[in-house]
Amino acid sequence: MFHKEGAKIILISTTTFVVLLLGSSYLIGNDNFWILKTVQITLLLLLLLVLQFFRNPDRRIHPSDDHIIAPVDGKVVVIEEVFEPEYFKDKRLQVSIFMSPINVHVTRYAVGGKVKYSKYHPGKYLVAWHPKASTENERTTVVIDSPGFGEILYRQIAGALAKRIVNYAEEGTQVTQGDDAGFIKFGSRVDIYLPIGTKIDVTLSQKAIGNRTVIASK
Repeated sequence: MFHKEGAKIILISTTTFVVLLLGSSYLIGNDNFWILKTVQITLLLLLLLVLQFFRNPDRRIHPSDDHIIAPVDGKVVVIEEVFEPEYFKDKRLQVSIFMSPINVHVTRYAVGGKVKYSKYHPGKYLVAWHPKASTENERTTVVIDSPGFGEILYRQIAGALAKRIVNYAEEGTQVTQGDDAGFIKFGSRVDIYLPIGTKIDVTLSQKAIGNRTVIASK
């Protein structure tokens, strides 16, 4: 299953692949068998890369107010106490997950509740693991008031290759844990800001799986 945000790109890529495939057969010809096969295999691999990037695995869950789930697939790269300057303007516990281009890039709601804040920020395209990426890159900030943990902030951050962040969260709406919250195109990161003292259930460098890995629990 593919995410709806990839529909246009998948259609363009597939059409281009077919055209180039037919064109290579005509221009190169069967007399240059290995050259032709190399070109065709390369084109196929490029198409597969596009398809795998926009995949959207079916990971339905039973929502719970007792834990916070990973909003994305990737590697846990930050677990630390920081000052959050945009919304809370105080100290929070930050957990960051870095997504490489080969990870699933669907963003899902880590908790359910009411969307209190949702804002898009244009910005730079520093590599997603850069310390200043959280405040200088293109990003969206969303705050959800959850029954179990209070206000939880998550931030979608564009990476060096990302050119567009899709955010579905609208202020004042009720959202359900595990539902699609958006999409980030290409390498990127998601930061989650939790109340100080929250019990963290992941470790640095751990592989997180969206809608599967528990980030924190009560």
